[in-house]
Amino acid sequence: MSLGRIGQQAKQCLKNQLEYQHLGAFVPSTSDVESVVEYSRAADERHRNGSPLSVIDGQLVAIKDNICTTHQPTTCASETLQGFRSPFSATVVERLKAAGAIVAGKTNLDEFGMGSHSVNSVQGPVKSPGTISASQRSVGGSSGGSALATSTRQCFAALATDTGGSVRLPAAWTGTVGFKPSYGIVSRWGVVAYANSLDTVGVIARSVEAAKQIYDVIKGHDPRDPTTMSSLTRSRIRVHLSHRSRNERLRIGIPREYLLKELHPLIHKHWSLLLQSLQEKGHSIHLTSLPTTKAALAAYYVLAPAEASSNLARFDGVRYGKKAPNDREKPNVLFSNSRGHNFGAEVRRRILLGSYTLSSTAMDNYFVRAQKVRRLVQDDFNKVFAMKHPLLQHGQEDPSSISTDENGEGTGVDIIITPTSLNLPPLLSSLRSQNKTNDPTSQFQEDMYTVPASLAGLPAISVPVPCKDWQQVGLQVVGQYGDDELVLDAARELEGVLKDGAGAAAR
Repeated sequence: MSLGRIGQQAKQCLKNQLEYQHLGAFVPSTSDVESVVEYSRAADERHRNGSPLSVIDGQLVAIKDNICTTHQPTTCASETLQGFRSPFSATVVERLKAAGAIVAGKTNLDEFGMGSHSVNSVQGPVKSPGTISASQRSVGGSSGGSALATSTRQCFAALATDTGGSVRLPAAWTGTVGFKPSYGIVSRWGVVAYANSLDTVGVIARSVEAAKQIYDVIKGHDPRDPTTMSSLTRSRIRVHLSHRSRNERLRIGIPREYLLKELHPLIHKHWSLLLQSLQEKGHSIHLTSLPTTKAALAAYYVLAPAEASSNLARFDGVRYGKKAPNDREKPNVLFSNSRGHNFGAEVRRRILLGSYTLSSTAMDNYFVRAQKVRRLVQDDFNKVFAMKHPLLQHGQEDPSSISTDENGEGTGVDIIITPTSLNLPPLLSSLRSQNKTNDPTSQFQEDMYTVPASLAGLPAISVPVPCKDWQQVGLQVVGQYGDDELVLDAARELEGVLKDGAGAAAR
């Protein structure tokens, strides 16, 4: 039987996987060509019969290699998990398969999701397309493999995880859309944990509509994951949103703390032009303040390593993970050599940092203070948005009530628009130079614009601005907790404005 439309698309994706294999987007030996062809034929048949399982039936979706699958290894790009096969698939993978989506393979990442450039991998770095190695740039991290696979059409879309910006930063630097839903909307069951209170499964796609199609399939309560919102809580949020009157003209917030002198001029230019175009379409721009933003990055790099040091304690070569060949050479030592040998430098660094901040002598001074900063970050957002946080309502208070100014207009904003990154994607050669000078913290600043939304658990999406020569720019839309649909709608508006010429004007 000849291949139909779905089969032809799958065939092209597989061809692109071979063509771009040298860029390292996929973990080797995780793409099953025969199965992909077989499943795409079945999807074609369902479409011909008018009975597709969903709108994504037959589409190839890549899976970040820290999300468990039964038919492919799950390694987290770490030596300690080489060859590990999970006995179960993550809930998000099960839901994709039930909707007819086809797993395109497992994508490369920073080891255990720790990094901003997808270079801390046992499989080697993920590289941007370039004619010579000296011109290859970072694709962002930690979900660089998912972003690159989507950007180069090796798949329809990809699942990834976002802890402090790991979906949005790679999306910005590869010209794709990266959506991080509200914390608890999507199940984390089957995702190898980095920081439980921050990890969120997100979507990387080439359009906002494609990202929404995947999101609609994977969202929903999961009784196996206690961090997902219950059906009752979801219903409560829907009721809360129903009291809010949606205005076609958005009130857009611009935090003054994000107007940094370190922001790359090209990114600032695109940001300004986009806001000008939105204003011309009738939307209003309002300067707001998120004062705790300045402390958000420091708080994140206390909290995330602290949770990681606890989560990664299981990878000791006894219960999980690969045992180092010399692990029993020293008497009365069970697994220290395995952890030192199999974890990469960045993972070891964050485990040590997290273990210290959780120690009895440092917890009050670091971890507890960071938790207080996190709450202040959440409070800042709640003061800025017109819609109140749906889970912070008490008694019979009217959810539609918002504060107004002397003219009777709402003083809050509907969404916030910011840059996704501080800089353009750096050359991989410059990252290697930083490693040689032993300055790993210099890479942390790239998370400056993405971390606050993660700390507050808010929905956020990065929308690409067309640029030349891999000088990619992404702009980020952030909304109130649970207001994911508005964030996606606003991202569509941005997409339309950019297609109408804002991006071309900036060039």
